[in-house]
Amino acid sequence: MTAAARYILALDQGTTSSRAIVFDRAGLVVAQAQQEFPQILPAPGFVEHDPEAIWNSQLQTARDALKKAQVEPSQIAAIGVTNQRETTILWERATGRPVANAIVWQSRVSAPICERLKADGLEPLFRERTGLVVDAYFSGTKIKHLLDTVSGLRERAERGEILFGTVDTYLTWRLTGGKRHVTDTSNASRTLLFNIHTLAWDDELLRVLGIPRAMLPQVCSSSEVYGETEASLFGAAIPVAGIAGDQQAATFGQACFDIGDAKNTYGTGCFLLYNVGGKPVASKYNLLTTVGWTLAGKTTYCLEGSVFIAGAVVQWLRDGLGVIRRSSDVEALAATVPDNGGVYFVPAFTGLGAPYWDPHARGAMFGLTRGTTAGHLARAALEAMAFQTLDLVTAMQQDAGAPLKQLKVDGGASVNDCLMQFQADLLNVPLVRPATTETTALGAAYLAGLAVGYWDGPEDVRNQWQAQKRFTPAIDDATRTNLRAGWADAVRRTRS
Repeated sequence: MTAAARYILALDQGTTSSRAIVFDRAGLVVAQAQQEFPQILPAPGFVEHDPEAIWNSQLQTARDALKKAQVEPSQIAAIGVTNQRETTILWERATGRPVANAIVWQSRVSAPICERLKADGLEPLFRERTGLVVDAYFSGTKIKHLLDTVSGLRERAERGEILFGTVDTYLTWRLTGGKRHVTDTSNASRTLLFNIHTLAWDDELLRVLGIPRAMLPQVCSSSEVYGETEASLFGAAIPVAGIAGDQQAATFGQACFDIGDAKNTYGTGCFLLYNVGGKPVASKYNLLTTVGWTLAGKTTYCLEGSVFIAGAVVQWLRDGLGVIRRSSDVEALAATVPDNGGVYFVPAFTGLGAPYWDPHARGAMFGLTRGTTAGHLARAALEAMAFQTLDLVTAMQQDAGAPLKQLKVDGGASVNDCLMQFQADLLNVPLVRPATTETTALGAAYLAGLAVGYWDGPEDVRNQWQAQKRFTPAIDDATRTNLRAGWADAVRRTRS
């Protein structure tokens, strides 16, 4: 690292937009840029992206962030990459050209493959090796779907002509001009192909799904120099030195380094991660066991609960129903009513995630009357994020055998005080919102900076973390019990 290198650039490639943020040594945002890109919805429950749109938007935001910060590429010590996980991209090794649209993590297109695997009694094998359930959420069955349905693709893949990557892999490939085909342990652990005990691709699972090993990237740690960017992209070569899936990056950025530390990210989906230490813990309550990160030769594992639709429900209110003009309007609309008026909204647009894993459930509202207003719909939509998180916390406490002491929160919807207070009330534990809510990008920045000596170690991260606001429970037990019962009934009827 040169003396002039004073900043870290984080690339945060999300489900609906690409962002780039320049951080300084104090972990503060110097400048950022964001760009949305199109969602491709070919059929109900199917979600795709154009890989070129992902790349072009991410490259443009990186350039824009550097320009806004008035930073030269020589002043960037390293780049960290964090990404929407499980989203699957296949491209040609020779040209870098994608062979199909990316299949997004939300897509249920490979649900029939998952049903066949379950019918064949193979779910226990996948569960034991990968820590995951067999579900269309994960990358492995998406790869199989593409190989099975795109003419000639399987034969090309077997000849070594086709590469697979989650979004981190694809971006690193493009950033390095095709020189590095890599991923990290956190992203690899979301594929249904990676043995979380041996930290290697699993040949038996590859054989079951018919996926050639030659397609797969090299698995690296979450913090090391993988390669350098092509000089033409930014005007100079910059080390790419940190990779982590978005939820693991947020957990790292929240300094959840001790066993029992937990964070919940309120983004397009909701993702609750709970640090279980240096050995994987199998869940008995339909949570996932996942790699958190690998740093300095040591791997940290987490239990994870995943909600497919959280903040995306606000987009639906805006774009699908037209009841709000801007996503930020939802809090004011929800505040026009004192409570949900008995309205419960289960936003199972693409099925239900943990702890139900029901791909066939679809969204539903209950309790509508002539007195129901747009305010009640907005409030029910916000509360749905909190209720789904309640399901995750309940399962996580059962697996951990201990009550949750507090929950750190981040993500776009965490700025909504009404939602955060309702969440604290519902869980009956304090919520803590950090001073820097850009924890996903910050986690990627920390991992990259640690690899090049920009920060000395995780204690630097812990010392920089600060709370911005604390929310404490403020309702009585009877009200809490009634709310929980109403939600449980709504979920039961949705699944029926």
